[in-house]
Amino acid sequence: LNELTGNGDGTDDCDDSDTSIYPGAEEVPDGIDNDCDGEIDNGFDEYYCPPSFIVYGTQKWSSTNACNITYRDGTAIPQVADPTEWSNITTGAWCYYENDPTKPKLYNWYAIMGIHDSDPNTPNKEFAPEGWHLPNDEEWTTFVNYLIENGYNFDGTTTGNKIAKAISSTTGWDNSTVLGAPGNEQSSNNSSGFNAYPEGSRSRLGPFGQPGTGKRVIFWSSSVGSSFTNCCAVAYSLYGSNTHLGSSDYYKKYGFSVRFVKD
Repeated sequence: LNELTGNGDGTDDCDDSDTSIYPGAEEVPDGIDNDCDGEIDNGFDEYYCPPSFIVYGTQKWSSTNACNITYRDGTAIPQVADPTEWSNITTGAWCYYENDPTKPKLYNWYAIMGIHDSDPNTPNKEFAPEGWHLPNDEEWTTFVNYLIENGYNFDGTTTGNKIAKAISSTTGWDNSTVLGAPGNEQSSNNSSGFNAYPEGSRSRLGPFGQPGTGKRVIFWSSSVGSSFTNCCAVAYSLYGSNTHLGSSDYYKKYGFSVRFVKD
């Protein structure tokens, strides 16, 4: 009835194609105006941050890191501060770097894949906001190749992976003498607008990174590793003294940063 007639007080239904969206419906953090009051995810600012995007060829990437602490349906992702608990968990978890609320959020791979409990028969949840998804290894490769081919290497060449400066933030990196590295002449970084900030990481054993803040940032992909797939997944890393964006297999229990790609 609500879907057909609104709220009974003359208020228009804002989406006649979806019976769960109508005036007076419960608002949930999903990037949609569920209750038709003109505000998206009102009341959930602390829990959910719909991303803005930047276009790279055929792809639209989020221009900021994930910061949500719920899955798409509003289910909480546990915050895990204790290092022993972090090292033992095989379901989704997040933390602040160094457990400091003024610092960025990091996620284990189980969180980004929506593995919210230990029952293998339970469907996974969605981590990405509505209309977005986690980039897989192939999508990361497409991103890297686009930047190389379109002149984002620090030396202007269109071969070889030298895109680190172009995708790194203009502040926050430890100083480096390596030409073309994010820590070298930081004011000339970020010509691509990707704005990767050196947020550090969390070890699979629980301690926070070495190297840490100022030295690197690592982003998860949704792809499992090419070897030891039960333990590992592919992630992409930027180091302040390297000129490239590299990829490697990491244990799924690591805590890394996350970006999204538009569906």
